[in-house]
Amino acid sequence: MIFSFIIYVVLFLGGVLMMGIAHGVADGFQALTFCAGLLIFCLSLAWIMRQAGSATRRANNWDGGPGAN
Repeated sequence: MIFSFIIYVVLFLGGVLMMGIAHGVADGFQALTFCAGLLIFCLSLAWIMRQAGSATRRANNWDGGPGAN
C-alpha cells in the first residue's frame, strides 16, 4: 500500500513539474514536454484508481450495499 502511494506521488509531482517547466525548455520541445507531463499526470491518477480495495471497488462497500458479498 505504501509502495503504491509512493509511486503515485512521484508520478503526480513529476507530471506537474514537467507541465510547469514546459515554458522554459527549447522552443521545439515545449509542447512535447507539456504533453509528456500531462500523460504522466494522467497515469498517476490511473495508478491510484486501479488499487484494490479503493472506493472504486464496489464489492467492498462499507454499508453492505448491493455490491457487497
